[in-house]
Amino acid sequence: MERLDKAALNAMQPPEFRNENSLASTLKTLLFFTALMITVPIGLYFTTKSYVFEGALGMSNRDSYFYAAIVAVVAVHVVLALFVYVAWNEGSRQWREGKQD
Repeated sequence: MERLDKAALNAMQPPEFRNENSLASTLKTLLFFTALMITVPIGLYFTTKSYVFEGALGMSNRDSYFYAAIVAVVAVHVVLALFVYVAWNEGSRQWREGKQD
């Protein structure tokens, strides 16, 4: 059998594109935006329904449900847009760091 030298063995191994720090950073970002996606729309829904639309503006119960739902949907879109922005910048930053190596 033919003996493979060390360089040939290293060439056969797939390159590692991400180290553990970038994986942990990505996971933290994902968990942070998951928590935001759960808490912000629900919190805004109940807060705006009770205090803004029924309390300050004096709307009926049915109208306050409708407008609070609109606020919650807008909040979901804002959180998603922020996640895409952060993920895009994080990915391009990691790509640039990998390219410089």
